[in-house]
Amino acid sequence: MPMTSHDYRALGPHGFHRVHYTQWGDPDNPKVLICVHGLTRTGRDFDFLAAALEHEYRVLCPDVVGRGQSDWLVDKTDYTYPLYVNDLAMLLARIDAERIDWVGTSMGGLIGLFLAGYPGTPIHKLVINDIGPRIPAAGLKRVADYVGQVVAFASLEKMEQFLRTIAATFGNLTDEQWRHMTVHSSRQLEDGRYTLAYDPGIAENFKQLDLKDIDLWPMWDSIRCPTLVLRGAHSDVLDHADAVAMTERGPRAQLVEFPGMGHAPALMADDQIAVVRDWLRSG
Repeated sequence: MPMTSHDYRALGPHGFHRVHYTQWGDPDNPKVLICVHGLTRTGRDFDFLAAALEHEYRVLCPDVVGRGQSDWLVDKTDYTYPLYVNDLAMLLARIDAERIDWVGTSMGGLIGLFLAGYPGTPIHKLVINDIGPRIPAAGLKRVADYVGQVVAFASLEKMEQFLRTIAATFGNLTDEQWRHMTVHSSRQLEDGRYTLAYDPGIAENFKQLDLKDIDLWPMWDSIRCPTLVLRGAHSDVLDHADAVAMTERGPRAQLVEFPGMGHAPALMADDQIAVVRDWLRSG
């Protein structure tokens, strides 16, 4: 079935906001997969993965609020993980899903980690892409240095050149994939130029952070569902030692590391899609 676009209203501290998501596969399929993107990305990053899985799953790929086609929040301090977790829990209620599988990249992986750690979670299988229960200060600083900067380009070609530079750690993508990422990562300004498709206000809370390691190990230890951890071999957000520790405690995850890339594997390449697909099919 063709990809379709949908919206729902979620409630935050300062009123309702609209959350957008794309859906792939049979809308009546009880087997549901939720795919959630990274901090400044959009749900369209998962188009290639969703297309590969739509015959097995009903696949939903939301734009977390403040990104893509979802609303921007009026009060920028509301861009917090408790709100993101609540928004995604409301999506699960909207689709009446009793049991789901979850793929989350970076921020999306943290949202999945939180949801999977709660009692009564509907998450049956969890895939966490290049994030973990300890987030090093160095990785946080790198993100804080670029997030929220407003950059604008005269053409999509110029914007693509920029993305190929700042997102080089995503791995080797085809020209088609780079263009796809560019088109769906952009919004056009009134003067005709292009900029990134997220609210620069998501950086407000980063500015308030005391940039030290974040420790979420107690939440990790509460997860009981089968879990797969993916890591870019040169990641500065998920250390190799922490990734190994994730296989030894909590859900005792399976670990796959992808060579030649950092934070975070794009999950667009055929070999990466195969790893996710084969693991979801197992067990």
